[in-house]
Amino acid sequence: MASPNKDVMGRCCLFECTRPPILISDGRTDVRAYSVQKSEQKEFKVNWDEHGTAMFHIDCWNALRRSASAETAASISIVLTEMEKDMIKEAARTAETHYSSKSVEQEGERIANLLKSSNYCIAFTGAGISTAAGIGDFRGIHGKWTTQDKVKHYGQRGVSNKSGYRLADLRPTYTHEALLKLMDLGYIKYLISQNTDGLHILSGIPESKISELHGNAFMEKCEKCGKRYEKNLQNRNQSSSVNVPPKKCERCGINHRTGGICPDERCGGYLMNTIINFGDYLEADVLGNATNNAKRADLVLALGSTLQVSPANSLVEMGQKPTRLIICNRQVTPYDAYCSQMDEEGVSTLGSRVFGDCDKLMSEVMKNILSKEDLGEWLGGREQRRATYDLKRKL
Repeated sequence: MASPNKDVMGRCCLFECTRPPILISDGRTDVRAYSVQKSEQKEFKVNWDEHGTAMFHIDCWNALRRSASAETAASISIVLTEMEKDMIKEAARTAETHYSSKSVEQEGERIANLLKSSNYCIAFTGAGISTAAGIGDFRGIHGKWTTQDKVKHYGQRGVSNKSGYRLADLRPTYTHEALLKLMDLGYIKYLISQNTDGLHILSGIPESKISELHGNAFMEKCEKCGKRYEKNLQNRNQSSSVNVPPKKCERCGINHRTGGICPDERCGGYLMNTIINFGDYLEADVLGNATNNAKRADLVLALGSTLQVSPANSLVEMGQKPTRLIICNRQVTPYDAYCSQMDEEGVSTLGSRVFGDCDKLMSEVMKNILSKEDLGEWLGGREQRRATYDLKRKL
C-alpha cells in the first residue's frame, strides 16, 4: 500500500472542480460555516464536513462567494440552494486564505527590501502570530469570538472541535523571535501589540520598546505606586499572607486585584493584573507611547491581526504619508486597500498584502535580511532560547 503524500492537503471541496488535489505549496481558502447533516446536502455543490468546514482553491471559493451573493442570473456561475447560499455567506465572514509558497517567497523578498529602506518601521501584532505557539485566535474559523457568534445563531451546529491551551506552557514562535532579531538589527524601532500572552516580553523585547495595549497576563502593577512586576510560575502560585479584599472595577465589573502586595516595602499597595477587559479604558501611558511611535513610522509591519478593534487599529495609519503598510494574516481587514497604494510614479506598490501564516512569511523575510551564515547561526540558537524561556516561566 502506497504511503500518503505528505505534501497533499486534500481535494478542493467544490464538487465540480476537476483539478488535482491541493498541495501544501498551493494557494487555498479554508472556511467554516455550520454543521449540516449529510442527508440535507443532497443538492449541495460543496462537500462540507460534519463541522461545516471546507477547503477550496482560492478562485473556486471566490466563484462560490460571488454566486451566493449574486443579484442577477447573469452573475451566477454556480447554482446554489438557499441553504447553501446562507452557509457560504456565513463562512465568508471568517474565511482564511493562504497564498501559494511562491507568492509568499516573492513578497518576503519585497518586504525585506522595504525594511531595509525604512528609517522608522514599527511592528503591530495580533493573536495570529501566536497560533503557532498553540494559542487560539479570536476571529479565525475556529476563533473564540467566531465560535461564540455561531453558537448564538446556530446553536450546537456552530460548536468548534478545537480544544484549549494553558497560557504558561506557550513559548515564542518564529515570528516573535524574528521581530526581536529585526529590532536588535535596527530594522524595527518599536512594537505595538494587542496580545496579552506575554510572549513578546518573554522573547526578549525590552519593555521600553513595546506597548502591550491590552495588557500582559504575566505582568502585575501596583494600584498605589504604579510599578510593574513580571510574574512567573512560582510567584503566580504563591498566595499572599495578607488578606487582600476584592475590588470590583467600575468599568468592566471584574476584580483586577491578584492577591499580591507591592514588593516595595515603602509602598505596600495591592497588586492588580494589567489585562484590559471589555469596558476598560486603555492605559493612558501605554496608548500614549504607542501613538507617539505610530506617528513617527514610515513603515508599519502588521502581523496576525484583523485590525478590527479600535482604537488600536487606527495606529497603523497614523504615520508619515503616504502610508506604507504591510499586512500578513489569513483574513481580510479594513486596511487592505492601503497595502496596494502606488508610489508617486505609479510604478510600484508602497506596501504589501500577504494572506497566510506569519511564520512562513517571516521565514522568507529573514532569508533576505540575514546572510546564509548568520541565518544558520541564529536558527541554531533556537533550542538555547527555548531553554531560557522555560527558565523564565519557572523561576
